[in-house]
Amino acid sequence: MTKVFISQPMKDKTNEEIMAEREEAKKYLDKHYDEYEIIDSFIEDLPHNAKPVFFLAMSIQFLSQADLAIFCKGWQDARGCKIEHQVCESYGIDIKEMD
Repeated sequence: MTKVFISQPMKDKTNEEIMAEREEAKKYLDKHYDEYEIIDSFIEDLPHNAKPVFFLAMSIQFLSQADLAIFCKGWQDARGCKIEHQVCESYGIDIKEMD
C-alpha cells in the first residue's frame, strides 16, 4: 500500500481550511490510486509559539515514512513545502503536484 504525505501551505489558515484542502487531496488520490494510506501529519495541538523550523522538523519526520508526497496548490510559495519538495527529490520520494 502506498503511504502518502500531504504537503500544503498552512500559514494564516484555519484548521477548517487546512482540513478542507486535505479532503481535496484525498479526492485526487481516490481518482489516481486504488489503495493508499494517508500519513496523519496534521496535528492540531502543537505549541503555537514554537519556531517554524520546529514544525518543519516534525513534517520531515512524517515525510520520512512516505512513498509518495502530494503537493497542494500554492506549495511553490511556502518555504516549508519547498523544502519538503527538495527532500523528496533528494531522497527519491515520488511527487505529485495538484493544480
